[in-house]
Amino acid sequence: MIKGIGLDIVELDRINKSIKRNERFLQRILTEEERGILADLHQEARRVEFVAGRFAAKEAFSKAAGTGIGKLSFRHINVLKNDQGAPILFAEGYEDTRIWVSITHGKDHAIAQVILEEK
Repeated sequence: MIKGIGLDIVELDRINKSIKRNERFLQRILTEEERGILADLHQEARRVEFVAGRFAAKEAFSKAAGTGIGKLSFRHINVLKNDQGAPILFAEGYEDTRIWVSITHGKDHAIAQVILEEK
């Protein structure tokens, strides 16, 4: 049974400006594992897409969970990749919930959708 659905869209330019303006932005948004993946990306555009996609996925998760960012921080939510490269999302306190996540990028935006399902 579906427990929640969340959707978020983020402007790539806004994320790029946040990265350049505030050194701590990446520390606040990304987990240590996500920062490790980011370190392997060398093209600026791909790095911005990566961060924007994670930001959107975490916002979408918080909407699906009904908590918003606040009760959960961005660092309680970890968006990694499975063996095929598709995103997978883990969140503290939601180990008994099946979490579906999809992230897409356009020229100007990153969009993510999250569905929470009872296991």
